[in-house]
Amino acid sequence: MKSIISKGKNIDEAIHAGLEILNASKEMVNVEVMQHETKGFLGIGSKMAIVKITKPSVSSPLDKVINNFIVEMDVLSEGKEEDPDTVNSINLINEQMERIDNDELEGKVWISNGKLYCRTSLERYPTVTIHPNIKLYKNNVLVKEKTTIISEQNTYEMEIENEVKETKWRVSIDKHKLKVHLSIEPGYKIVRSIPDMDAVHHLELKAIEKKEIVNTLNYYKVLQKLTALEIKYGLNRSEILKALETSEPGTFEIAAGMIPTKGKDGWVELKVESEMQEGPKEKEDGSIDFREYRTIPNVERGMVIGILHPPIPGQPGCTVCNEILPAKPVFPVTLRAGKGTTLIDHKIIAKDFGRPLIEKRGRLVQVKVIPKLTCKDNVNLASGNIHFSGDVEVMGEVEKNMIVEAEGNIIIKKTVTNAFLTSFSGGVISYGNIIGSEISVGKNNMLITELGHLLGNIHQNVEKMIAVIKQLTNSQAFKTNDFSRGGLQPLIRILLEKKFINFPPLVKKYVEVVNRGEKFLDDDNWKVIGVSLSQVFLSLTNEVASIDGISHISQQMKELVDFSVTPVEPDSFITIPSVLNSKLYCSGNVLVIGKGCINSKIHAGGLLKISGVLRGGEVYGRLGVDINESGAESGTLTIIAVPSDQTIRIKKVMEGTTIKIGNIKYTFKETRRNIVARLNANDRMVFE
Repeated sequence: MKSIISKGKNIDEAIHAGLEILNASKEMVNVEVMQHETKGFLGIGSKMAIVKITKPSVSSPLDKVINNFIVEMDVLSEGKEEDPDTVNSINLINEQMERIDNDELEGKVWISNGKLYCRTSLERYPTVTIHPNIKLYKNNVLVKEKTTIISEQNTYEMEIENEVKETKWRVSIDKHKLKVHLSIEPGYKIVRSIPDMDAVHHLELKAIEKKEIVNTLNYYKVLQKLTALEIKYGLNRSEILKALETSEPGTFEIAAGMIPTKGKDGWVELKVESEMQEGPKEKEDGSIDFREYRTIPNVERGMVIGILHPPIPGQPGCTVCNEILPAKPVFPVTLRAGKGTTLIDHKIIAKDFGRPLIEKRGRLVQVKVIPKLTCKDNVNLASGNIHFSGDVEVMGEVEKNMIVEAEGNIIIKKTVTNAFLTSFSGGVISYGNIIGSEISVGKNNMLITELGHLLGNIHQNVEKMIAVIKQLTNSQAFKTNDFSRGGLQPLIRILLEKKFINFPPLVKKYVEVVNRGEKFLDDDNWKVIGVSLSQVFLSLTNEVASIDGISHISQQMKELVDFSVTPVEPDSFITIPSVLNSKLYCSGNVLVIGKGCINSKIHAGGLLKISGVLRGGEVYGRLGVDINESGAESGTLTIIAVPSDQTIRIKKVMEGTTIKIGNIKYTFKETRRNIVARLNANDRMVFE
């Protein structure tokens, strides 16, 4: 069935035009009027007549021939000889089919068995659009147009472009030579073919394609590459096989070295309890529970305080290139058996009765047994000041202008009034209030910190001086004068006068601090460095100074500076109920667990925690500050400070309180609660 849309000035003209196109008479078609003609006004708005003409399908002559043939075949008897009339009928069918096929192929193009065929007619030439990956040659000349006209007068050949991509792969080694990775991207092969296509007036010349993943990498190529890279250790053959079989891009670990196992530095295994309890605790009603205090057990003569263990070396590793990777070095403990102890067969033995004092600073471990002095009454003019190389326990008060100085812990059961308490390497616990007094704890650590800071500045200047001296000694002018024969002393004097004017005062300050705190220094190297610096940079000695000698002094200074910044275990502490008009300095934590702190100055090298109120004064916590309430309704000036990397926490803050984090300050003008203050990444104070 064929249908066309035909237009004309009127219905008759539209029908006539359609009949001519269909090559049919009016009796052979069905006509449907879709639009009548309209004339419009002066030709404006006129419309043409539109009709739809449908030509029903009719049986072709071939159909009639075939039907007649089938009827004739049905009536033929089975087994009879072939009738000549039947043969003539078959030949007639073939002739008519060929004639009809030729009529249907007129003006069309088709593909059969990979070849292009066409049939032109007087009315129409077939056309072809060429798609990618296909080349069409006309008379052996490549057709460059995308769409071209096909003619029987020419010969045509088609060429298909297949595609092959090689497998990409590479072997990489990490910078430590501990892992080898094989990265692979399998290749592929695309095979294209042109299918048979039915005859049409316009043919889209497309290829169908089949993609096949082709991993061309083989085991021999991988081994060749590994050999070229000198990879000999830790091959993982199963991972290599996985890489050879993969159809997806991926990375495979095909070899791995052995990481060195970590050893263990030497250590002291303690056989006695040495940690100091934090002292009395606050009850829910705010009172102090004295029963919570427990003393550390003492040791008796001959008891084993600890066992000194040697370092355990780690096991070396191996790179994938079979190179030995040494384990990190391990170091022994530097043990100083102080008074009351001795070392026998790697065992620390107590020689005296007392409390074991074990102090760790890096790899340095100092062990002492310190005695305990108990004052059963008040410390006053009658008892005199107390200076004791051990622990001191005062059962009464410490009265006005009295001094209690101890190497270890100081325990006061009652009030401290206008007195001075100093613990060099222990802690202070008071069950009574602190009024108008000064408490200093961890003085040994304070001294080492101060000396380390001074020595750090001196070390920087000495390093600069060494660089200048080396530069001058390499110049021709220096080699031709007397400096090379008389040593560096004259040159050092000139440098101190011209370039390093502030250096001698630094050395003098260091020597003064060493001399003042000599009795608190367990390490003689602090004093030795002071003597060496004085001889080289302060004295008028004619002793020849060399660059090697100054470099040796510089190295010793660096070791002491590093030692000074190493944390001490355990650190010092102060635990008291309340403090009024006093000064407290501690290298560790300060805990005020009673009513609070009034008009006092506190410096804590660790955490500062005040469970009560803080009114007036200035406090500092190197590891942060935690306060229940600060300031007063009267606006009393109260300053709370921490370093830039720490946090201030206050449950209730009132007017007059100033907080300082690093160099950033903030003063509260009104009462606020649950303050958590810190600095953000832009050094701006933020409240959480």
